[in-house]
Amino acid sequence: MTLPASAKYLVIGAGVHGLSTAWHLAKEQRTRGEEPDVLIVDKTGVGAGASGIACGVVRNNYFQPAMSELMAANVEVWEQDPEAFSYHPVGYLALGAASQVSDLTAVHERQARIDYPSELIVGAAEVARHMREMFPDWRAQGVEVCLHEEKGGFANNMASMHGLAAKAEEAGARLVDGVRVTGFEMDDSGAVTAVETDRGTVAVEQVVVAAGPWVKSIWTMLGLPNTLDVRTPDGTVHADQEMWTYWYLQEGEIDVDPALLSLPDGSMPPVLHVDSDAPLYDDEGNFVTDELWGNYFKQDLHGVQGGAAPVVVGHEFEVDPYPTASVQADFADMWCASLSHCMKRFEGKRATYKNVRSGGVGCFTADSFPVFDYMRPNVYVIADSNHGYKMIGVGREVARVLSGGESGLLQPFRYERFATGDLHPVSNSPYPWS
Repeated sequence: MTLPASAKYLVIGAGVHGLSTAWHLAKEQRTRGEEPDVLIVDKTGVGAGASGIACGVVRNNYFQPAMSELMAANVEVWEQDPEAFSYHPVGYLALGAASQVSDLTAVHERQARIDYPSELIVGAAEVARHMREMFPDWRAQGVEVCLHEEKGGFANNMASMHGLAAKAEEAGARLVDGVRVTGFEMDDSGAVTAVETDRGTVAVEQVVVAAGPWVKSIWTMLGLPNTLDVRTPDGTVHADQEMWTYWYLQEGEIDVDPALLSLPDGSMPPVLHVDSDAPLYDDEGNFVTDELWGNYFKQDLHGVQGGAAPVVVGHEFEVDPYPTASVQADFADMWCASLSHCMKRFEGKRATYKNVRSGGVGCFTADSFPVFDYMRPNVYVIADSNHGYKMIGVGREVARVLSGGESGLLQPFRYERFATGDLHPVSNSPYPWS
């Protein structure tokens, strides 16, 4: 498609946020009786970045109230058209060590207040009983609490992205791939008047940045600061903090019959996330770790897929070419040992491990939570801090804001929280996004 000379809304990025925002913006325009004028540009194509290799887990296990409320809204969007989004609403199991009982209890209570259905099981024996009803060979140790979310599940990454792109184009949005953004023209107020690309310049009224791990480069083009002062809730100011940190996202797959992880009746199981403080050994009895460890895994199209805690890369990273298998040398040993620790059916499956097009790298904000905000008078930035794929509904909320409305769900993720100290609480999870 030819790049148009102008657009009312120009969306940078054809991942989950860009496509969802474009879809909802086009629908908003039609609702107002306007012809949609929404342009999506991507330097490669639909799902070419993080969204296309995401593990695909959709869950609401968040200790932070704002994240929990936003995720409930995202699940609503996933549930609108499971077939189009290749979405499997199988539920989600979060299992934790003793140190996480209070966190998961708080999450469960919050979910009850917002009518998000879940069951809380506390105590090692009680958790084991609950798990063996689904998985008779369950044998995990060091697990004292289970939060069983009835909603959520997972989606198949590229299938869901193409389904979302189809919805955006059907609503009237235009998608042009092979377009790299190279700069911005701004007026004296700092508003962007045109977006410069390697295929020409596009005059714009509003811009949405939904560039995933490439957000730092766009942020820099906009003249925004890459360091900032962060005020913590106790009033302490931490000066000159890095705005962005890159993490390798460790994920892989075992090449087995997907039915290996089926429930006794043959149906698809919930997604599992296990954090344990029990010493971890591989199937040969070799010691792996005695520190708190975590994994997540699910039934996938060609096997069992999942991952473990990400690894810090640093504040600078060359995102092109985008890494599609980014794990530490010992990841496969650890992850396969953890699967076997949980269920006997995974014993001896280390030899079936394979690197798949998964994981990649994520660009995290200063506090590891998203920033959803206007960063120039007419430039809205979606910096998801690698919470992105599951947040298919963020685009709906952004479209409301860009159309003149408000979104209470996005308000807690404004950029100014770093200056005001209105930060999100931190849980006892080993994962940086929790």
